[in-house]
Amino acid sequence: MSLEVKVPVLPESVADAVIAAWHKKVGDSVRRDENLVDLETDKVVLEVPAPADGVLKEILKKDGDTVTGQQVIAIIEQGAVAESGKDEPAKADAGKPDAAKAAAPAAPAKQGTAELSPAAQRIASQHQVDPAGVEGTGRGGRVIKEDVQRALSGGGAATAPAPGARGERRVPMTRMRTRIAERMMESKNSIAMLTSFNEVNLAAVSRLRKEHGEAFEKTHGVRLGFMSFFVKAAAEALKRHPVVNASTEGNDILYHDYADISIAVSTDRGLVTPVLRNAETMGFAEIEAAIAGYAKKAREGGLALEDLQGGTFTITNGGVFGSLLSTPIVNPPQSAILGMHTIKERAIVEKGQVVAAPMMYIALSYDHRIIDGKDAVTFLVDIKNQLEDPSRMLFGL
Repeated sequence: MSLEVKVPVLPESVADAVIAAWHKKVGDSVRRDENLVDLETDKVVLEVPAPADGVLKEILKKDGDTVTGQQVIAIIEQGAVAESGKDEPAKADAGKPDAAKAAAPAAPAKQGTAELSPAAQRIASQHQVDPAGVEGTGRGGRVIKEDVQRALSGGGAATAPAPGARGERRVPMTRMRTRIAERMMESKNSIAMLTSFNEVNLAAVSRLRKEHGEAFEKTHGVRLGFMSFFVKAAAEALKRHPVVNASTEGNDILYHDYADISIAVSTDRGLVTPVLRNAETMGFAEIEAAIAGYAKKAREGGLALEDLQGGTFTITNGGVFGSLLSTPIVNPPQSAILGMHTIKERAIVEKGQVVAAPMMYIALSYDHRIIDGKDAVTFLVDIKNQLEDPSRMLFGL
């Protein structure tokens, strides 16, 4: 019995997807729920599982093809068995005597796996690509999925440049990078964006983390980081400054009675913003666990579309990369984004004395069409006050 393999139903915000990589060839055996193919959208990579056990009879869409929701991309012959010896290379020497097996040369060990992203490592393993011969274009020279795919097509092997050569490489933008570019231009062209700044003394937060961090991790199984303090402070401040949590719909301002806070997470493929739903009701442990879970899923390419949809406000932390100050870009239709930065020991005056304190610059970029300067500045001051006296968060002050 032949079964159709279809593209999953795509959300309204995602028009189509691109075939990123097939993990099976025609004639291969497949098992129910085994991943057959990766589909790249402008937000996440989707896996398409096999609907039943059988054999992959036909592939209708090849790597690089654009597909839409519910489109048929392959045919599986249910219950069929692959030809003898097909996709069973491990059994090739099953009949050899033990002495012959021992004398057989060992396969060369793959090099470079530590520098591969999880998605790249999976594709390299499935297609028997040696990572040592793939030129990495990710951060710090890391080999990412697109590098392995380019190697499969014959364009990914690294070559030593001639002395004095001025090399160039042309690499197509991924769907995600293209979408990021479109969103950034949409934001710059459609929003009257302005950024306000302040600075925060994080001595109190640092002291709490030092005093309670070990017990917190033993109790909850997650580290007590700085991000949970910022999320809690933002959620409380958004209650008192609802216009910062609002969005625009045509000529209307849509106010939200909840704080769905998007957290910017950097991946090899670009920046993604998974959402903490109802952050105003979450405790510190819930926030830290959710962020850690999203970061792990993002690194492994496991974020789902629903993880990224929505969001009423965004927090981005350039400080993890050493950024001292920046002007983050608002993510439409949201109206504001909070930028965190690196913590630096700086001399400040406290009670008439010059002391060293762990200081951070914070920035709020906002849509000046609906958020006045007064609202933006008082919101930042609210954040500052809570972080410099974290007990305010406990009492909603």
